[in-house]
Amino acid sequence: MNSEKLSQRLEKVSNYVWQGSVLADIGSDHAYLPCYLGLKKKIKKGIAGEITEGPYLSAKEQVVLDGLSDIIEVRKGDGLSVLKENEAEVVTICGMGGSLITSILEKGKDKLGSAKRLILQPNVGAKTVRKWLLKENWVLSAEEIIKEDGKIYEVLVADRSGEQPYSNHNIEAELLFGPFLLKVQNEAFKEKWAGEVKQWKAILDQMEKSQGTAAEAKRKELFDNINLAEEWID
Repeated sequence: MNSEKLSQRLEKVSNYVWQGSVLADIGSDHAYLPCYLGLKKKIKKGIAGEITEGPYLSAKEQVVLDGLSDIIEVRKGDGLSVLKENEAEVVTICGMGGSLITSILEKGKDKLGSAKRLILQPNVGAKTVRKWLLKENWVLSAEEIIKEDGKIYEVLVADRSGEQPYSNHNIEAELLFGPFLLKVQNEAFKEKWAGEVKQWKAILDQMEKSQGTAAEAKRKELFDNINLAEEWID
C-alpha cells in the first residue's frame, strides 16, 4: 500500500470523502489516505493527525514526497486535538478499535462543529461506535463490510442530517450487526458473525463455573448476542 494504491479498506473509505472537502484524517499513520485524495484532486485541504513520533515523521515525509505540502498539513497531537474549531468538513478515523474511536470522538467533539461527515473504520467493536453516533445524533448513512488479507473490516459513514436507519423493534440487532449490513448479509458479513458466534459459545463453555454479578452479566450478554445472531442472520 502507498499513496497511489490504497488497501481495499482505505479505498472504501476514500469513496465516501466528498469532492472539494476539507479532510481531517486522525491516526493517519503514513498519511496515505489524504495523500491519495490529494493526488486525485478530490480534497481542497487535508490535515493528517498522528500522536506517535515515527508515523508523524513518516507522514511528513510522504506529503513532501508526493509534492502536496501546499494542501496537506501533518500535525502531531492526540486525536481531534490537532484540529482548530470549525476546520474540517469530513473526518476519517481508521484502523482502531471501536472503543478507541468512540473515545477520540467523545473527547474531541467540540472540534466537530463544522464536520458534516464522519467515516470510521473500526477493526473491532463497531456496535460501540454506532451507539455513540446515535447518542450524539449523527445519522448512520452507509456501511460496508469487506474481507482483505484474511481479516474482516467494517466501514461506517455518518452524516449530520438525514433519517436514522434504525427501527424501534430491531434496534439491538441493528446496533450489533449494522442496519445496512444486516439487509445485505454478504459473504464477509456471514463469515464474521459465524466466527463471533463460535467464539461466544466457547467463552460460555469456559464460564460454566464462574460466579458473581460480573460473570452473570457477561453470560447474559453472550446469550443475548447468540440469540440475536440466530434470529437475524440467514
